[in-house]
Amino acid sequence: MLKIEVGYWLVGAFLLVAAGMNLRERRWSMGLFWGILAIAFLAGDAILAALAAGSRWPAQAMGVGVIALGVLAAARATAHATEPPDAVERRRSESLRLGNRLFLPALAIPLATLLIVLVAPWLHWQSTPLLYEKHASLIALVLACAIAFAYALRVTRATPATGIAEGRRLLDALSWAVLLPMLLATLGSVFAATGVGDAIASLVAAVIPIDNRLACVLAFALGMVLFTVIMGNAFAAFPVMMAGIGLPLLVLRHGAHPAVLGALGMLTGYCGTLLTPMAANYNIVPVVLLELSDTYAVIRAQIPTALALLLFNVVLMALLVFR
Repeated sequence: MLKIEVGYWLVGAFLLVAAGMNLRERRWSMGLFWGILAIAFLAGDAILAALAAGSRWPAQAMGVGVIALGVLAAARATAHATEPPDAVERRRSESLRLGNRLFLPALAIPLATLLIVLVAPWLHWQSTPLLYEKHASLIALVLACAIAFAYALRVTRATPATGIAEGRRLLDALSWAVLLPMLLATLGSVFAATGVGDAIASLVAAVIPIDNRLACVLAFALGMVLFTVIMGNAFAAFPVMMAGIGLPLLVLRHGAHPAVLGALGMLTGYCGTLLTPMAANYNIVPVVLLELSDTYAVIRAQIPTALALLLFNVVLMALLVFR
């Protein structure tokens, strides 16, 4: 049975390779940054086992590592290296040769993920499922990324070593922003655990007519967008808004379908992702990679799409979550 730990090990192995490549080029800070992160992915199960056995030092050591990551990022020690002009020119000529075919591997990821998730219930060896059912969607994403990587090598006619080297280059270019989705998702869990959701529920109850389900839908949708804009990621906003409005008002009070509400709520939150510089890995890093003069150029281009999607998702929620 394939479990999600395999995906963590693959990510950890790639980070370890990236750390080694940076250290070989004497980029000590960047190598240390990816090396610490690689340990978290590769040794996560061992750390949890040590905690279960009563040992605290692995978790404390990992805490020191997290602090080190923050110090390295704050000190701008993880800035990516300047590429030689011939490498930039070579990549530009390859992009002109391949044209829109460059987008095919990226499009293969969601398509392959969806296909694997749909066929997962029928993937068995004798009576044992091939994919661990609890994490089937995440395992499907890991497999889809592996398929897309192989497809990208076929499209570009590159070697696996070249693919890994280019992946390391992009990883260095993104730098600390790679960690934002994980950190912000954790922040959302912290907010939910500390009672922020209850505070929001009290505030909403004082402001809107909670007996009107459409008013609750609108408050949930706008709250998802607002908290996503503030925290930079819908994963961080979701547990807070579900605890404050989604579960107590929409699901328990008005009988909304939790699965439909969760799916559309996350999509609505992503409208906020398109509007905020806090989502640096989506909206600021591309500006750096494309060398644009306007820091907020990506956000400005996304505003019409974000507003249109917000309106569309609110209508969908009003029509579907109570059926």
